[in-house]
Amino acid sequence: MTLPRVHPYLDVDGPIAFAHRGGAAMAGNEGLENTLAALRRAVDLGYRYLETDVRATQDGVVYLCHDADLLRLAGAERPIASMLEAELRELRVGDAEPFVRLEDALTALPDARFNIDLKSDDVVDPALALLDRHDAYDRVCLGSFSTERIQRVRAARPQALTSFASTEVATFVLAPIRRWRERPVRRGARCLQVPRTRGPLTVVTRRFVERAHAAGCVVHVWTIDDPAEMRALLDLGVDGLVTDRPDLLKDVLLERGQWKDAA
Repeated sequence: MTLPRVHPYLDVDGPIAFAHRGGAAMAGNEGLENTLAALRRAVDLGYRYLETDVRATQDGVVYLCHDADLLRLAGAERPIASMLEAELRELRVGDAEPFVRLEDALTALPDARFNIDLKSDDVVDPALALLDRHDAYDRVCLGSFSTERIQRVRAARPQALTSFASTEVATFVLAPIRRWRERPVRRGARCLQVPRTRGPLTVVTRRFVERAHAAGCVVHVWTIDDPAEMRALLDLGVDGLVTDRPDLLKDVLLERGQWKDAA
């Protein structure tokens, strides 16, 4: 199976607005990232696209969680991979909200689309099995900083929409454009999800966006919380912005006539 020319996840008119971890810095969400409460606030604001991270418990249950350990989020100095699900269910993010399983997020928010960062090697197989059970590939994009990890996904599930790993982004920037025309589409990588800058290097330029589009790819930029920077990137023609402040991004898109409320 190969990707369709226009993947259902990307079948949108205009730039995509992503709520990063549900909008981690938005009022009401501080300290509650990746919880169902945070995700719901973004959806209530009109967001359809939610960025999140997943890790697996010791017994293979997939949870939304960015950090390898739970110290920052729940005051527990233990890796999530060393905990049984029953133990994790006893903890609270910010002393308030439970950790949420990916399965519960998919079920509770059936109209939402998820941009999922696979944070560890041990989460790949249970995450794919979960997406199989829910037939959810039309509503997810899978990514990872690990090239090996994302290549495992593409080999196991060629129907999955994926983003470029870090080394693949570097190769894309340096390689002649003719090497990339149609190639990303065939192997499953369609989304260049990148920071605007990396150290002293400006990654996202008009030329970068044009090269991506010529190769059949889209450009999503993270994590953008400043309205002026949002406007500048949209002027370059990027296809999506990931933000911790979904309220501010919505305002910018409204003023430009580019906001698409979730149906």
